[in-house]
Amino acid sequence: MANTTNLNLIFEALSLIPKIHGVEKIQKKVNFLCQKNEEIQENLPSKTKTTTTRRLVLGLASIALFANSRIGNSLAEDNNGFFITGPLPVPSVSTNIVNKETGTRSFLKKGMYIANIGTKGRILRLKKYAFDLLALGDLIGSDAWNYVRKYLRIKSTFMYYDFDEVITAAQVNDKQPLTDLANRLFDNVEKLEDAVKKKNLPQTQTYYQETTTILQEVMDRMA
Repeated sequence: MANTTNLNLIFEALSLIPKIHGVEKIQKKVNFLCQKNEEIQENLPSKTKTTTTRRLVLGLASIALFANSRIGNSLAEDNNGFFITGPLPVPSVSTNIVNKETGTRSFLKKGMYIANIGTKGRILRLKKYAFDLLALGDLIGSDAWNYVRKYLRIKSTFMYYDFDEVITAAQVNDKQPLTDLANRLFDNVEKLEDAVKKKNLPQTQTYYQETTTILQEVMDRMA
């Protein structure tokens, strides 16, 4: 019964935390499972009994605790940028990085949640995703068109909205150079995405080579 006693002490402490509701109900479930587990342990060899009991009890406690939906709701209500309680927000841009003819970008993937990780976090993500796209060339021409297109769209969509936030937060003298860099990148990505969609290998290779040069500029700028 030592493990059950320890768990009871843990639940008493958890019940004092306002954000965690329904601890008593969870405690009853875990105690019941622990009793069943102790019955099972009687039939196990003494050598493995202690280790198995400890692991199983802790596992049951973890599952029961984090399965409580109201805990998840409490975390979401903190509105910390990583949890949402309603429909996915539709991201938008406030800077001049859209396609002048269409008013958007053809490669943008809908239904994606762009977490707010702050300006520094977005700068790091821009650098990382630029690096990731530099490795995409290995798949071009290897009959992986669908994968290449999906990967390109996902990474570029994040970079598009990250660039918007970075430009918005930049110093006045840095805004236009960053805007020009973003537009050159996304103009090329649109051409590359269209070539990949058509499975046009010569155009894909040409546009990808042009895009890699700009991606390297992005990495240098975000260093």
